[in-house]
Amino acid sequence: MAALTIKSAFKLNSGYELPLLGFGLWQTPQADAERVVTQAFADGYRHIDSAAAYGNEAGAGAAIRKSSLPRSEIFFTSKVPTAGISYAGAAAQVDKTLKETGLEYIDLILLHAPYGGSENRKGAWRALVEAVEAGKVRSIGVSNYGVHHLNELAQHIKELEEERGPGGGGVLSVGQWEIHPWLARTDIVDWSKKHNVAVEAYSPLVRGKRWGEKTLAALAKKYGVTEAQVLVRWSLQKGLIPLPKSVTPSRITENADVYKFSLTDAEVAELETTEYKPVCWDPTIKPLEE
Repeated sequence: MAALTIKSAFKLNSGYELPLLGFGLWQTPQADAERVVTQAFADGYRHIDSAAAYGNEAGAGAAIRKSSLPRSEIFFTSKVPTAGISYAGAAAQVDKTLKETGLEYIDLILLHAPYGGSENRKGAWRALVEAVEAGKVRSIGVSNYGVHHLNELAQHIKELEEERGPGGGGVLSVGQWEIHPWLARTDIVDWSKKHNVAVEAYSPLVRGKRWGEKTLAALAKKYGVTEAQVLVRWSLQKGLIPLPKSVTPSRITENADVYKFSLTDAEVAELETTEYKPVCWDPTIKPLEE
């Protein structure tokens, strides 16, 4: 594997490239969004992860529009909220996000969770496919889908192909989940790798709830880095796309400074546990009917 750098990227099924290190905006106040995204750009991040539900799309969009960076070098993600998981809801959200951000296109939009029932999920996906066809969105994906939801989506894509013709089902490029050493989600990761779906890891720092754990602390000490940096590095070496978030300037910088050391394969394996301990919500376990 080539040496990882902050410019490393994943070639998506859509044909576009997704930077391997993302900057998350979950729980970032709108008033802080423009500032932190602007700093993130200065620190080398080129991948910004927002969502309609976060309430900070406008700030992120302002930072992108005001940046001296070429738009083509910035990858911006948003998400259709759970209440919008339907054909009409997803179509409306694409237009709303474009208006909120002031951007000409959205690099990636995800369905935020597998709610609404099968027909609504299929309708929401179709709306995203049509948004790609209209040039409003470049890549599409899902968030918080369990393997059963992913298999259902594969069936929906097949059905849409039959209904709309070749290519009419769209292309699944990205999936986003809470993933860290205490929630490795090997079943979902394996499914995604089989289908070349990029796996984004939110809450890769476990909200700081695991600071001081023996293996993590020992690795941080060994390499002279923070425990947060070890966790970001673990995600990258697992082939994941971590989305660390912070509004603290020093931590924004620190979370991107993970390319001067690397974990051994044994250390990557040692840090991973068999625990299933989410620190966020967990829609992956919801039945298809919900």
